[in-house]
Amino acid sequence: MTDITILVATMSGTAEMVADEIAGRLEDAGAQARILRMEKADIGTLKDAEGPLLICSSTYGTGDVPDNGAALYGALEAGRPDLSGVRYGVVALGDSVYPQTFCFGGRKFDALLSSLGARRIGERFEHDSRSGVYPEDAAADWAEQWFASLDD
Repeated sequence: MTDITILVATMSGTAEMVADEIAGRLEDAGAQARILRMEKADIGTLKDAEGPLLICSSTYGTGDVPDNGAALYGALEAGRPDLSGVRYGVVALGDSVYPQTFCFGGRKFDALLSSLGARRIGERFEHDSRSGVYPEDAAADWAEQWFASLDD
């Protein structure tokens, strides 16, 4: 059974709701999914993960990482740990009414993890709150495909 840690950065709870739906779908597909809010994570959480990580982040303010993910993001940026053993995926949530900062919370985590040697699995999923599609449904559909690609 594949262990997947879903790290959640959220302000209003939407990313956490999305993570809950993803976890359920991944478990139905045979994974062991664990949700962890980013304020409870540190660099060791990433380095010691038994399986791939799934970053689930909304975007806040002017393209910022949500407050509960800021400490982890800052620690990664300052410490520059070698994450070459880490595999990850990204679920980025945003609103296209802000085109200059659309999905920047997830995009920033993606760029930082990649710069630290981590390897992204598949394409980053980006959800536009203006799409008329519930983010938890769209992200869970994507996550099923992402999970299936882990064996590739």
